[in-house]
Amino acid sequence: MTAKNLVIVESPAKAKTIEKYLGRNYKVVASLGHIRDLPKSQMGIDFEHDYEPKYISIRGKGDVIKDLKKNAKKADHIYLAADPDREGEAIAWHVSHILGLDPKGKNRVVFNEITKDAVKNAFKTPRSIDMNLVDAQQARRVLDRLVGYSISPLLWKKVKKGLSAGRVQSVALKLIIDREEAIRAFVPEEYWTLDAEFKKGTAKKFAASFYGQNNKKMALKNNDAVQEVLRGIDRKAPFDITNVVKKERKRYPAPPFTTSSLQQEANRKLNFRTRKTMMLAQQLYEGINLGGKLGTVGLITYMRTDSTRVSNVAKTETSHFIHEKYGEAYAAVKIRQGKLQEGAQDAHEAIRPTSTLRTPESLEKVLDKDQMKLYRLIWSRFVASEMTPAVIDTVAVTIDQKGATFHANGSQTKFDGFTTLYVSSRDADQKDNLLPDLEIGDHVTLVKTDPAQHFTQPPARYSEANLVKALEENGVGRPSTYAPTIETIQKRYYVKLNARRFEPTELGEIVNSLICEFFPDIVDIKFTASVEGELDSIEAGEMPWVKVIDQFYHPFEKELKHAEAGIEKIQIKDEPAGFNCDICGAPMVIKLGRYGKFYACSRFPDCRNTKAIVKEIGVICPQCHKGQIVERKSKKNRIFYGCDRYPECDFVSWDKPVGRNCPKCDHYLIEKKSRGGKQVLCPNGDYSEAVQK
Repeated sequence: MTAKNLVIVESPAKAKTIEKYLGRNYKVVASLGHIRDLPKSQMGIDFEHDYEPKYISIRGKGDVIKDLKKNAKKADHIYLAADPDREGEAIAWHVSHILGLDPKGKNRVVFNEITKDAVKNAFKTPRSIDMNLVDAQQARRVLDRLVGYSISPLLWKKVKKGLSAGRVQSVALKLIIDREEAIRAFVPEEYWTLDAEFKKGTAKKFAASFYGQNNKKMALKNNDAVQEVLRGIDRKAPFDITNVVKKERKRYPAPPFTTSSLQQEANRKLNFRTRKTMMLAQQLYEGINLGGKLGTVGLITYMRTDSTRVSNVAKTETSHFIHEKYGEAYAAVKIRQGKLQEGAQDAHEAIRPTSTLRTPESLEKVLDKDQMKLYRLIWSRFVASEMTPAVIDTVAVTIDQKGATFHANGSQTKFDGFTTLYVSSRDADQKDNLLPDLEIGDHVTLVKTDPAQHFTQPPARYSEANLVKALEENGVGRPSTYAPTIETIQKRYYVKLNARRFEPTELGEIVNSLICEFFPDIVDIKFTASVEGELDSIEAGEMPWVKVIDQFYHPFEKELKHAEAGIEKIQIKDEPAGFNCDICGAPMVIKLGRYGKFYACSRFPDCRNTKAIVKEIGVICPQCHKGQIVERKSKKNRIFYGCDRYPECDFVSWDKPVGRNCPKCDHYLIEKKSRGGKQVLCPNGDYSEAVQK
């Protein structure tokens, strides 16, 4: 029997989950993402006819399109169930065009979560394709094509092949380079702190810090200032408690995750790269096979959202769960509404579990290690957001003697509230600090002072989490674009990760300086954010997409002509390597390639000898006993160790050899990192030792 209804989604995993819910009258197939796009070989935009995009079928999608048409002919009704966002709407529109469907027909189905109820309810109320959403996606695609296909060839011609520029990636690169320039320009300033320990009678000692003179804040700029304070103190005389302020403070839970906050927290807490977070979230959204009668179930709501809104059904279920699991005192009576980020679209709910009753513990047998880590993070954050605040008793004490004022602050958790389940990475270091019972008029004695010299620190380089936060706060791009943006600037070798922080390369600084000089609007944060606002206006039906492109293109076209004439050919000079080619004897040089620096013969192209630049670790190869062990990087940028005589010697190890053998089995020892620090151990498991600091 042929299914009467055809449903088209993007991915096979999603198709499998939905088909189970809809039953035998529905056949669900996947388009495998977009089936039409702008051509790769040309601009693909008709400037004479309102920037009309010239869409073509994507190369390699011929068989997919053929199967879609074949299935469509057999179906009485066709439903387009791509993801509920601009990109999904555009995919649905392209599919409708390929299949000759009326875009005004009621064939578009959207749901925020892939659960039985959500899917079935969505099919009760199909709608027509929302052309405002399609136009917003088209406008972004055309803008990105105009920028990329205009500036990139210019960079190839003037700098080197393989470079690219883009609206969001150029701003991300500029943010990283601006931070680097601030670090270079930073001049450290000396300052001092004066900590002290006091004691009241036989009570436990407590810490306080110098605040100022006569309760007026005073900075200690050098050691002379510290010594002057210390000379004015009588160490043998008592100090007076002149003020005690006791307060009860509430710490409220963070709202459930948006795309951006999930990317940031997964990076900080789980050390997940942005792309990995989105890949795992996609898997959890599209469905995991839970086995038995349940089969494949979507475990979280749609993971591309900038809203913290939560459905009443989810709130009610979570409230019941908290009452049963933690007790009435932990269940929020009045639900807190999260503050919506400025410019947020609020099209979908926050990222949350599709059912709070599916606890992480109940899914341990069906989720892999990384899926479990991310699901636990999402589940815990959401449930905590529906719990009561933590209540903290705080006390601030002022200590005086002869005009010298010290402050001591204490805190104690009175009620743990939501923190019994979840503590954000920002609050992880907050701990109780108990002070003895102190009242105004009490006397305390000075036990010791501890002056310390410090220097102001430069701003830190961006981590992946901080870069995502900066892009979001500045309204640049959308959270769904951050992962590919970050990946692109690394692939182009504009930036590199050093100790999990972004550091610009020489190539990145050259490209950034050219774009800043000749295309200032492209890297202007306010301008880029205003473009995002205009895309939102297109989505809301308030502005025609052609007008947005037109306003952007005319000034951009003038900048392009100016750049063509004004940018001189930049020659990236080779650096001497300090040794000769082992094939022809000519001097070797350090060249800058697409994937970073490498050694090459100076007689290129007559001699094509090249070598990777590697770091020796001072250990002889344990396999051939001739070569040196060097640190290398895999295609995924993961460090591994190998012999420098490769391919003659094929020794390789993910773990760092230490140059000694196991005293029990004579196997070479390796160094492994663990939560407790570094450890030297035998891979055979017979021997281990702590690393001496």
